[in-house]
Amino acid sequence: MGVVLGQTPMFVRAPALLCFSLALLAGGVVRPLAAAPLAVADESFLDDVQERTFRWFWEQTNAANGLVPDRAPHPPFSSIAAVGFGLTAYGVGVERGWVSRPEAAARVRTTLRFLAQAPMGDRPAGVSGHRGFFYHFLTMEAGHRYRTNELSSIDTALMMMGVLFCREYFDQPVAEEAEIRNLADHLYRRVEWDWMATRSFWSRRQLMRMAWRPEAGFSRAAYEGMDEAMFLYLLAIGSPTHPIDPSAWENFTSTYQWGTFHGQHYVQFGPLFGYQYAHVWIDPRGLQDAALRPRGIDYFENSRRATLANRTHCLANPGNFRDYSGDIWGLSACDGPANIKRQVGAQVVRFSTYAARGASLRGVRDDGTLTPTAAGGSVPFAPEIAIPALRAMQARYGALLYNEYGFLDAFNPTYRAEFGPVQRGVVHPVHGWFDASQLGIDQGPILLMIENHRSGLIWQVMRRNPYLTRALALAGFTAGWLEGAVAAGGE
Repeated sequence: MGVVLGQTPMFVRAPALLCFSLALLAGGVVRPLAAAPLAVADESFLDDVQERTFRWFWEQTNAANGLVPDRAPHPPFSSIAAVGFGLTAYGVGVERGWVSRPEAAARVRTTLRFLAQAPMGDRPAGVSGHRGFFYHFLTMEAGHRYRTNELSSIDTALMMMGVLFCREYFDQPVAEEAEIRNLADHLYRRVEWDWMATRSFWSRRQLMRMAWRPEAGFSRAAYEGMDEAMFLYLLAIGSPTHPIDPSAWENFTSTYQWGTFHGQHYVQFGPLFGYQYAHVWIDPRGLQDAALRPRGIDYFENSRRATLANRTHCLANPGNFRDYSGDIWGLSACDGPANIKRQVGAQVVRFSTYAARGASLRGVRDDGTLTPTAAGGSVPFAPEIAIPALRAMQARYGALLYNEYGFLDAFNPTYRAEFGPVQRGVVHPVHGWFDASQLGIDQGPILLMIENHRSGLIWQVMRRNPYLTRALALAGFTAGWLEGAVAAGGE
């Protein structure tokens, strides 16, 4: 596909916004109305994006052990978080007809067997994890700790969301799928979530630690304020073997920072992944807790507002970066060109390689680098701006950004070759820097959130998980779908 030159026009889509307006229902609960059916051209485009992105997981994963690379091509190591996205992707592949159910079940069983049998312990090398948690990065072949990276609570939790999805999705009365369910239960139940809990260095309240290393012990950092950690706390609260106290949820949410940014009032966090990761698996529609209920919104609307504010920041473009518009936007954690400072017009820009880019009242980190996963992972929340953004990126940059495995991780139209060498990727003389890799933790939200918008598959499957629905109830959540789910299967 060639590169399309010229500016992409900014469109005004007020009618589409009406399709996704909000209704105030009884009890003050704000819930979204159903989105309008997708246009045929959008359906075809999303089919293509999803299938290419699925193929990345299916073909780049080590089929011998199920480990998904952190990035590809030329994967340096596996990301345990990407394994969770991959496990969930296989169900989408079955439903869309890209692989057979037996093929997907075989891949999942291989993965779960490997994880269940992987060596554990407090040694600094030759193991995959400790106390049920896994190291953030593992070697692709042996699956052992990569160098000296951390035992990660959040990345283990991302993996476990994929594990529990497979527990519910592979529900047929055949031996292979029964083994998947048993392995999934084993992996979840052996995680010592309470061991990773601590009292925050600052607030002295029980919270979930971020990491542990055999060389240094626990990190001081814990998850506070709005971020991606919703699913971590819920998995820990819902554990039947090593739970944390449900009051930890209130401890977590009590540090939310509310505010109005670019005309949207919501819980503040900069990168959009913080509003996406949990809701890949947890249906946010109508979902409220004690933090959001008095505000009259649910977690779906909170993420929608964050998406709109992110796009408005890019449209306002205070950094005067190239190509930013109503259709070329999206700040989140992603790759970047280089760790250097360069003069760009009247300002000095500090460019970065991988970084958590974002914009909110908590701060702005924006060096002109955009990532398709920002829009792709937000498709359910604001399809009227997210789908056109993906289409505009693909049309404008063509093969520079979109290849056999879907969208490359990031691009920076402002970056020029004369600024200096880049860590990876290429610098086009007209269109700037483009990454050379796809990252599993950014591919996952694109594939899975598009699927949630189109069919609700992951949301519907995860409603059946008794650990998650029980945790939501214990943490004080309410939602119409949750009441039925707890009654049907909550432990």
